[in-house]
Amino acid sequence: MTKIGLLSDTHGYLDEKVFKYFEDCDEIWHAGDIGTIKLADELEAFKPLRAVYGNIDGHALRQRYPLHQRFDCEGVDVWITHIGGYPGRYDKRIREDIRANPPKLFITGHSHILKVMPDKKLNLLHMNPGACGVHGFHQIKTLLRFSIHESQIIEVQAIEIGKRSVQ
Repeated sequence: MTKIGLLSDTHGYLDEKVFKYFEDCDEIWHAGDIGTIKLADELEAFKPLRAVYGNIDGHALRQRYPLHQRFDCEGVDVWITHIGGYPGRYDKRIREDIRANPPKLFITGHSHILKVMPDKKLNLLHMNPGACGVHGFHQIKTLLRFSIHESQIIEVQAIEIGKRSVQ
């Protein structure tokens, strides 16, 4: 079993509560708009990190992380990208690819809106952890935590870590 901590849209701000909530996780996945190399280094020092860059990320983060990550985790085909849309409204940049070869788990960021929803047409699960930084319109900083075991996505938890204002 692999326990995953999923976050997005930190925009250079890392709430210390992330470390508490991801303490038992095996890996951290970041769905873009990381914000700074320093923040990525802090996450990497804590747990193994898989990340993609987002639209606000500069050259250094774009050199370190790809636009898309597609990989297998315990028999689950995972695709992470920052701007991907959601079931019924996929972004035009990925629409054809996701229809032609859908993953089992599709993870995006960008919207700052936490969503976990199935796409019954493509037989996949879409996740967006919302935003856990302090920049944007969201009012509550959010994360997702879940496990992957024997090709199944289980124990999905939506976590609110506090109001958007800097603590």
